[in-house]
Amino acid sequence: MTFQENFAAWLAEPSLPTAMKYELADMATDQATMEEAFAAPMSFGTAGMRGVLGAGIGRMNVFTVRQATEGLARYIDTLSVEAKHAGVAISYDSRYMSQEFAYESAAVLGAHDIRSFVFDSLRPTPELSFAVRHLHATAGIMITASHNPKQYNGYKIYGPDGGQMPPEASDMITKFVRSVADIFHIKTLTTRQLRDRELMAIIGEDVDEAYYAQVATVTIDPQLVHNFGKDMRLIYTPLHGTGRIPAQMVLRNAGFEKFQLVPEQGIADPEFPTVPFPNPEFPQAFDMAIALGKEAHADVLIATDPDADRLGTAVWTGSEYQLLTGNQIASLLLHYILEARKQAGTLPANGAVVKSIVSTELATAIAEDYGVAMINVETGFKFIGDQIKHYEETGEHEFLFGFEESYGYLIKPFVRDKDAIQSTVLLAEVAAYYKSQNMTLWDGIQALYAKYGYYAEKTIGVDFPGVDGPKEMAALMTKFRAEAPTGFMGVTIAETQDYKTQLRIKADGTSEPIDMPVSDVLKYVLTDGTWIAIRPSGTEPKVKFYVGTSADTDAAAQDKLAGFEAALDAFRQEA
Repeated sequence: MTFQENFAAWLAEPSLPTAMKYELADMATDQATMEEAFAAPMSFGTAGMRGVLGAGIGRMNVFTVRQATEGLARYIDTLSVEAKHAGVAISYDSRYMSQEFAYESAAVLGAHDIRSFVFDSLRPTPELSFAVRHLHATAGIMITASHNPKQYNGYKIYGPDGGQMPPEASDMITKFVRSVADIFHIKTLTTRQLRDRELMAIIGEDVDEAYYAQVATVTIDPQLVHNFGKDMRLIYTPLHGTGRIPAQMVLRNAGFEKFQLVPEQGIADPEFPTVPFPNPEFPQAFDMAIALGKEAHADVLIATDPDADRLGTAVWTGSEYQLLTGNQIASLLLHYILEARKQAGTLPANGAVVKSIVSTELATAIAEDYGVAMINVETGFKFIGDQIKHYEETGEHEFLFGFEESYGYLIKPFVRDKDAIQSTVLLAEVAAYYKSQNMTLWDGIQALYAKYGYYAEKTIGVDFPGVDGPKEMAALMTKFRAEAPTGFMGVTIAETQDYKTQLRIKADGTSEPIDMPVSDVLKYVLTDGTWIAIRPSGTEPKVKFYVGTSADTDAAAQDKLAGFEAALDAFRQEA
């Protein structure tokens, strides 16, 4: 069907809510918006779906949420009666329609006699991952658009291990979602029917307490925290999201007494009124925390995104607050974990760290220094979760830490996704560690550079908005493969890693297979150790370019980074 035909079908649907009818009336004179909303359904993959709120097959609304849940329900129907009884844990964040979408999901599941366990109020994504495992549920649903702007919402599905659904199950669910012919008349039960038939349970404090008990084990050196953490000044902001209660709870439980909440940003407001984007990697997200930090003479500022799976920080340099990158935060956390466990005599001989292929090689240098394996996986935290599951089944390694450069970290595997609550309490401990040496976190990262070399990385996002965006993104990737570069800035490419063809191609033309899932990613490793990677985003209409390099001094590393970025941009413009 054309987008005009899809639009007409929605316009004629009598069950459409009144507000949506008004929205369609406005859209009738806006062909561009109509095409964007009705040309194609939202992409539904291993990370679920994410999109702008509103009417249309390409937007987040009650009908597309029911369709997604119907696909999940049909998948669970193929499993067993026990799987249906084990049920689905459901959580949601502070965005518009999040609670409504959570209850609509339970209503669709109940129509298939599948139980649901719905949180009594908003909770972070990592606690949903924990709840799936804690309740031994068959699956989990998290209603969130993570760090996207206020116009968005999303729908993420988790498997029984608490990680995002593996590709095989996700592909089956996607087929079931696409097989729903009439999204307007998907069977649902009322909340009263769900409760009367014991197909819906409300969960809350019982799961919170179990989660907090596990987070308490993240603290490695309680005595250090007692001696130095209790007087350390911290500023925390949840950026209007789910982190306010859990982050404050775990900090207090660990022994950090002098932390302050940015009060205006502690309100769970779907407008995110104090920030242009609720994303802790953006400097503007820290404006209010910095102002409060200066008043309180704070040592560390911590921000988590709306669903509290990502964490960013700004640290005092002696003259100002400086934001750290996700790679820098991960390197500090990793070094502390390994050093503290080495000092305590608990560093295992078969320890392993897992990171994405586009994350810093500083972490690799640190891991090698401590005799720990570094395992690289494709971008997407589900792949880190897959490694954890593999280690549990085989005993090959003991998981010590996992991270992605995009501000996501996991310390203990009782959660199988990024966990900013765990990361908050550990980062505070790391700050206490450096305070015990009369150092700041800024001093700490400089000390790591001085020891292991100066590493510099940058992620560049190129937007492809509109209905033609996906085609343009695909064309760009095709161009890079068809007109493959041989080098950048005069430095030769030693190896091209193509995760779509699953081949590692050497400069002499020889190749060997890559034992990783198929993914539309290209990575170039240059003869000087610099690497460049390109991948379409799985959640946003953009292609991401990554550059990582190193040198003997910070200035030299930054110069190289700028040079390679310019060379990459020039090649892209030609392409």
